[in-house]
Amino acid sequence: MGRLLAVIILIVTLLLVVIGTVWPDKAALAMMVGTRARTIHRATSPEAAAQILLSDISARDWPSAYSRLANKSEFSEDQFERDLTGGYPSLRSHATVDSFDLHPLHATNDEAEIRADLHWSTVVGDFQESRALKVVRNGDTWAVDWPLTKEQHVPPQVIAVNYLRWDVIYRGPEDDWGTQDVEAPHIRIVDMNPVGRPDEVAVMGEILNEDVVPAYVTVKATLLRKDGSAIATEDAFDKICHTLLPKQVSPFRIDFPNARLADVDSVRMQPTSSLVAASADPVVEIEDQKLNASSRPTLSGELVNQSGQIVNIAHVLGTFYDNRGQLQWVSDGYVNRALLPRIPAAFAISIPPDVVSKVNTYRVTTTTFTSHQYQ
Repeated sequence: MGRLLAVIILIVTLLLVVIGTVWPDKAALAMMVGTRARTIHRATSPEAAAQILLSDISARDWPSAYSRLANKSEFSEDQFERDLTGGYPSLRSHATVDSFDLHPLHATNDEAEIRADLHWSTVVGDFQESRALKVVRNGDTWAVDWPLTKEQHVPPQVIAVNYLRWDVIYRGPEDDWGTQDVEAPHIRIVDMNPVGRPDEVAVMGEILNEDVVPAYVTVKATLLRKDGSAIATEDAFDKICHTLLPKQVSPFRIDFPNARLADVDSVRMQPTSSLVAASADPVVEIEDQKLNASSRPTLSGELVNQSGQIVNIAHVLGTFYDNRGQLQWVSDGYVNRALLPRIPAAFAISIPPDVVSKVNTYRVTTTTFTSHQYQ
């Protein structure tokens, strides 16, 4: 038996080696290319200079990347790192450049312009960033003039706050036997609509906290066949505002990859809630909303943090309706930099091209996370 097990392990190992050789992982290839680029000490072309620099940035090797810059006398290494990772804790703080694309735009004997498209990876998904790089010649080598983004600073000021807050006192160990905690808030799904997509089924809807206390809500859905058997069960994860204040409504979207709407007879919804402490602060206003119906439709705008505290992560949810008020789609996105008090930050969330033509109205909501919530 032991000899048979050893043979099986050997065969499986050989198969994995063959698979890894014939179909190598993209991330591993990108890492290998980046490592190869970092071993090159002299950039003999504009593209090579950009390749080496961005490979150092991908590896988060800030001293090496900074040392290669042509304009490093204009700012410090700390300023260079903060430009890429953010001056305050945010999604950028722990994001990594998963890959990048270089697009040469213009070149002479001594200067070149290259657009660098950086693909950042975070725990909640990817975001893209483009940088216009100027590459200059110095003798027989090339180096990048880094386009440093000037950080905005919040001036000293006093911001008055006047907001609602709910604290929760739970049952203690000294309480009498049988003493009940405060009951869970009453919530209700007010709209639900399953739709078929080319490669998935999406269950969308809206959930209402109809109580007078805040609620932490989750929504789970199960797709059922005609015989009542389950096809799959998923939850909304981050395509929902989990903390709802009294009478607040949140959209939700639950994705079922590789499912077909034709196989679905019904959907079983399972909303749950629990009581949480919450406040109406920080207040984030949404300004200059605009629906961009291009080949890659987006809903864009600006978020303005009206409070006196720093918002480390802002999550944007968009709910889209047709001219009859029926829900057509729910999209979401994250702002990758922290929201500073009173300083606008741009956002953009994508919409499927076949949906945007049906959109008549839309609603945008935000969920915020601040570092003190986890202390």
